[in-house]
Amino acid sequence: MKKHLSVILVFILVVIAYLPSVAQCAMCTGQVETATNAGSSVALGINKGVLYIFMMPYLIMATLGYFWWKGRKKDPAENQQ
Repeated sequence: MKKHLSVILVFILVVIAYLPSVAQCAMCTGQVETATNAGSSVALGINKGVLYIFMMPYLIMATLGYFWWKGRKKDPAENQQ
């Protein structure tokens, strides 16, 4: 039961953290277009920031999935002894 509660809690926290970030897309796009037209290199920094924001949830979920898989793999061996 605790595992299910933990998964549900993490899912809710991810959804709550995602909601404010959705509004940033239009602002970032406008900033990049304005800076590019003015001849600034701000677009490179914003692009790197977007890639960072894009990859972090996948890395976190992959790490959690790995540890879950590794922990689940040990359970049948312990139950047989």
